[in-house]
Amino acid sequence: MASAHPLSMDPSSPDPSKPRFGEPVKLLPVIFVFGSMIFLWSIYIVYHCLPVIAASYWPGFFELIVFNVLTGLVLTCYIRCILQHPGTIPDKDLSGVATWECLPQDESKLKYTSCEGDAQEKKRSGERRTCKWCSKYKPDRCHHCRVCRMCILKMDHHCPWIYNCVGFKNHKYFMLLLFYGTLCLFFMVWTMMPSALKATRDPQSPFTDVMVLVFGESIATILAVLLSMFSAFHFWLMLQGMTTIEYCEKSKKDSSRKRSHYNRGLLGNICASLGDNPFLWLLPCNNVGGDGITYVSEDTPLRLCSNKDVGSPLEKSLTSPRTLQKMELNLGSPIIDNTLTSSKLLGV
Repeated sequence: MASAHPLSMDPSSPDPSKPRFGEPVKLLPVIFVFGSMIFLWSIYIVYHCLPVIAASYWPGFFELIVFNVLTGLVLTCYIRCILQHPGTIPDKDLSGVATWECLPQDESKLKYTSCEGDAQEKKRSGERRTCKWCSKYKPDRCHHCRVCRMCILKMDHHCPWIYNCVGFKNHKYFMLLLFYGTLCLFFMVWTMMPSALKATRDPQSPFTDVMVLVFGESIATILAVLLSMFSAFHFWLMLQGMTTIEYCEKSKKDSSRKRSHYNRGLLGNICASLGDNPFLWLLPCNNVGGDGITYVSEDTPLRLCSNKDVGSPLEKSLTSPRTLQKMELNLGSPIIDNTLTSSKLLGV
C-alpha cells in the first residue's frame, strides 16, 4: 500500500515517484538556451569587456560587474522556472478530510466551495469542471497539460524552453526571467555597440574580432526585440489579472467580457504574481501568497462552508449579490469581509 504524503509536504506537489524529466529529447530546447547564454556571455566578456578594461579600467569594470549580476539573476530565474513545479491538484487538503477525487458520491465533501457567481468556472451544463485524465475536480484557473500529463494550478501555458508549465508556483520566476532577460540583452546591445562599430571602422581590427562582434551584436539585438515584445504581452496579462489561457478563451467571446474575473486592480494583480512585499518583487524568491486553489475578489467571494450547508438555500441566499450588497451597506465593510460574516452565520 502506498504511503500517504505527510502533512508537512505541500499537497499540491506532484507525486515524487513519477519522474519529471523522463523524456531527454524535450531537454534539447533547454540545452539550446543554456548554450546561447554561454555563447553571448563569452562574446561580451572576451571581445568587449576585457578590451575596454585594458583601455580604460573603470568603465569596462563597471559594465563587467553589471552584466554578470544581470546574467546571474537570469540564470537563477531560469533554473528555478525549470525545477519549480507549478503545482497540481492535491488528492486531499491538509486536514486529510476533503478530497478532490472525482467520485459522484463524494462531490459534496470538498472543503473549498466557491460562490455561485460569474467567477466560478463551470461547464456549460452548470456542473463543476472535472478532468477526465486525472479523475479530479478542477479548481478555478486549473487546466490539464497533455505534455506534463497532469492538471496545473493557475496554468498560464506550457513552455518547451523551460521543459515545464508556467503556473501558480513558478509564475513569478517566469516573469522575472522575462524582465531580467530583456534588461540583460538590451544592456549588452547598447554597451557593446561602440566596440562593434569601432571594429568595423578600424582596418587594423582582426577579421575574427569583427565577425564575432557583429554577429553577437546582431543576435543580441534580435533576441532583445523579440523578448521585449513577449515580455510586454505577459506583463500586460499580469496587470489585467489574466493568464494566457484565459486571454485566449476570452478572445473567442465578445469584447464586453474581456475583463478578467480575477482582476484585483493594478496593485492587487502585481501582488498576486510577485508577492505582497514590494521589496521582494524583483528577487527570485517564493513569497507569493495563496494556495493556487481558491481565489478571492470583489466579484467572486469565496469562503469555507460546512458540508451540510453546501448548495443549501441558506447558503445561496447569504451569498447572492443582493444580500452581499445589503450587508456591505449595513456593516460598512468590504464584500470580502461580508463573506466571512456569511461563514459565521453558516456555523463555521
